[in-house]
Amino acid sequence: MNAANDFLPNLPNGTTYGQGPFREVRLLIDGQIAGVALPYPVIFTGGLAPSLWRPIAAYGALDLPSYFLDVTPFVPLLIDGKPHEFSIDVVSAEDDHTILQNWYVSGLLQVITDSSSEPTTGNITAYDAPIHAKTNITGSVGPGTVNITVEGSHSIYVEAEILSGSGELNHVVWSQELAYSNTQLYSDDANIQVLQQAASGRTVSTHNGLPALTDIFSYPLNIDFAYKNPQWTNWTTSVDHSYNRTALPSPLALRSTIEQRQVTHGFYQLMPGGNYGNGTSSNVFKYTDAAGNTYTRRVNASLNVITLDEEGGTLSNTSFVKPAPGVWTPFVQDHDGQVRLPGRGDFD
Repeated sequence: MNAANDFLPNLPNGTTYGQGPFREVRLLIDGQIAGVALPYPVIFTGGLAPSLWRPIAAYGALDLPSYFLDVTPFVPLLIDGKPHEFSIDVVSAEDDHTILQNWYVSGLLQVITDSSSEPTTGNITAYDAPIHAKTNITGSVGPGTVNITVEGSHSIYVEAEILSGSGELNHVVWSQELAYSNTQLYSDDANIQVLQQAASGRTVSTHNGLPALTDIFSYPLNIDFAYKNPQWTNWTTSVDHSYNRTALPSPLALRSTIEQRQVTHGFYQLMPGGNYGNGTSSNVFKYTDAAGNTYTRRVNASLNVITLDEEGGTLSNTSFVKPAPGVWTPFVQDHDGQVRLPGRGDFD
């Protein structure tokens, strides 16, 4: 819940950090945009209230999602025998496009070679890839209230003709259409904070008219957060977030669809002798793929106890042993434990 810089001075000191909420991961080849990704908003196990994620962590917290780009249309730039630079960075919607800290990125380049020893040739016939997303920041300020909206979109289109050494002609079309919106409402002098965010997109690469890579996604996120005392040591929060994605990472991979939603509610209390809190969690997961495999899972938890666990689909494990009902215990955390509050932490 980082606030846009223009509105940060209107919030009580210590409410959140700046540089806004928008983050875009970019791949550049020799300084030119090759592709971008709007990352799924992963919430780690200290996020907002640790009690929200016990015993069920947020989706992606223990296994971050990967993002797929096709650099095939840029092969004509890479066949001159000279060194080339692939770089990955993360940018914001602020005027300077900078972010804060603790964004760790890495990449894996998969190369498929031709059977011929003859050189590959080709040309990029169309290139429309703005270096930054188109963004807009608006808002309003009233007595004890700040309302901020950040919107962004990025369209990329690259087309190339590539002739392999073996004589195969490949017409490559690479396109991306991404959209983002984030609205934050701070009321009661930031004691009440509401966030509504949506990120969606469609990435498609075709080779001679056939899909080589597709990535269609929607990541809605809604957060309600309320401090219960003037010291900001007691609060309640609710999170409703989803990961909906259909992806074909490469022609060698299997197209699959994941639909996941998690709704959590909880409270947390900071205490000198040990922090504590509790919460409830409702989770639905669905997987399908082009081979006809399916898997579904529904898991609910309340007061640190699994209250429902249902599994189905062709990939379900009939020998899966569900945990025995537990006994309610308040979630107690050592007083040195770190809590990631909305915008108040060590990263973003």
